[in-house]
Amino acid sequence: MNLLRRHPIAIALVALLLVTAFHPLPPLVDAATGSVPGDVELERPVLYVVLAPLSNVLDALTFFSMSRAYWALIVWAGALAAWGATRAGTARHRVGLALIGPIAVALLGGAAVLLPRPVPRLVAADSGTTILDYHAHTETSHDGRAGWTLSRLAAWHARQGFEASYVTDHNAIFNLSVTDPIRLLPGVEWSVYRQHVIALGAVRPIVRDSFDASTPRMLKLFAELRRQGALGIASLPEYWRNHAEELDAFVDAGVDGFEIVNCAPKGLAFPAPVRRQVLALAQKHDLVVVGASDNHGWGQVTCVWNVSQPGTHGYRANRVVARPLALLQGEWLPWTAPVTQPWFLLRSLTGSERVSWLTWVLVILLYRAMPRRQGQPAGIGILARSLGPREP
Repeated sequence: MNLLRRHPIAIALVALLLVTAFHPLPPLVDAATGSVPGDVELERPVLYVVLAPLSNVLDALTFFSMSRAYWALIVWAGALAAWGATRAGTARHRVGLALIGPIAVALLGGAAVLLPRPVPRLVAADSGTTILDYHAHTETSHDGRAGWTLSRLAAWHARQGFEASYVTDHNAIFNLSVTDPIRLLPGVEWSVYRQHVIALGAVRPIVRDSFDASTPRMLKLFAELRRQGALGIASLPEYWRNHAEELDAFVDAGVDGFEIVNCAPKGLAFPAPVRRQVLALAQKHDLVVVGASDNHGWGQVTCVWNVSQPGTHGYRANRVVARPLALLQGEWLPWTAPVTQPWFLLRSLTGSERVSWLTWVLVILLYRAMPRRQGQPAGIGILARSLGPREP
């Protein structure tokens, strides 16, 4: 009871780690069926597992939708500031504690975006499949990270198990030959009237003004891409936010497929009911559905992979496998994020990650609970006391 009173946060975390183990989330799900894919798995580097509390928290921060991230930032920063301000001590001490919490939240967010770290890698059992990304950017895009070159983009993909990726910079056609460490494939992301269209393959320049000003004019782009021999994929979040009632017109105009998962913060808010509607439409008309990292050089991990079967076409040509924590962003109201994101994070832990968390919590708990001499600063408990100067 004394331990619970002195270290309530650590004890509560241990309890949550044990409770969530009885109702875990799978590491991956098929975004179309919701089932757990049996022919692919995530390999986690040893260091990723050893540092699981940091690795998992940074992943969870990366997989926030924009609106949920705002709520989490406001609530967590406010709660930590209030906690610090109400602690015992001088006014200066309390102000310092009130600032530490929000600063820590901001630093974790920055680490999720910029900190190099080990990441999970997708591995497929069938060597005949290809693990693809259909939508990624370099520094050529206006919103691409400075210095995010083709080689860095390819290396980012290779670390996570991708064997090829289309390069789809905004309104800038990519058609260079890059094969190391993975193949980079030709493409572009055309920005037209209230819609972004991913054009893949043998793309030629267009006059974008010809597809601006109205939805009917924009839809003509799909026919133009077919004339070029390229594929035209409707990108998220634009078709959901701006054209949700016009998707049948997309089909009539010749769209080749739809993104159903997009790892950008705006795309992660895609609601599950709308995804199901798009899947039904794509299946009915034999259209391809894809997932997109939408990488711009920010963030270290992807939330989605595509397992493509060469020689097939249409709806069955590609399977989208995703991290459940990312898919859940579109299923829960934004204001719930401060509570639901940690809950889903703990449910998504694998057995080895959960052991790593428990180990770190118990080590820190033992360190904090070790008895010290009166007036002795924090050390490593009994060891620090044994090495300190002996009293006469």
